[in-house]
Amino acid sequence: MKLSQLSRLPLRWQARAMRTGFNLHPAFRATGGRVVYVAPDLLHIRVRLALTRRTRNIVGSLYGGSLFAITDGVHIGMLMARLGRDAIIWDKAATIRYRKPAFCTLTADFVLSEAELQDIRDTLDRDHETERTYPVLLKGPDGAVHTEVQRTIYLADKAWYKHHKLRSDAAGDHA
Repeated sequence: MKLSQLSRLPLRWQARAMRTGFNLHPAFRATGGRVVYVAPDLLHIRVRLALTRRTRNIVGSLYGGSLFAITDGVHIGMLMARLGRDAIIWDKAATIRYRKPAFCTLTADFVLSEAELQDIRDTLDRDHETERTYPVLLKGPDGAVHTEVQRTIYLADKAWYKHHKLRSDAAGDHA
């Protein structure tokens, strides 16, 4: 199921469909992460990364690639599902900071607010494009932060983007 089809489902099924979609997607499954919770309003998603043979590095802690990969696409999926408009939404940049090795299962919470969504809508109506940076903390069972990830998301009004891209390509300016 595509995210654009999610809005056609009754609200109570949307969260379950998003959770199932993430967990069955081959690229996300390969990270070792699992979506364990999606709020009914799609504004909060919790991802779990267990320490297993597949997610362990050479010293026995969680592999950095898995830590980074479980944060990929979650905010984008939430934004696509909740904006309710034709928008271009891409990961633009990401950074990771390892604070301490994880020899346990970690969880990451991805949270948006209605105010943030409204601000994005207002900015797209006014400026046609914007960037947002979202922090994600990967925490152990005791609440200790093991890893910090910053994800920068690019958002643009689809009609404006297509027109802007065509003009840029015609002028020879490849952005």
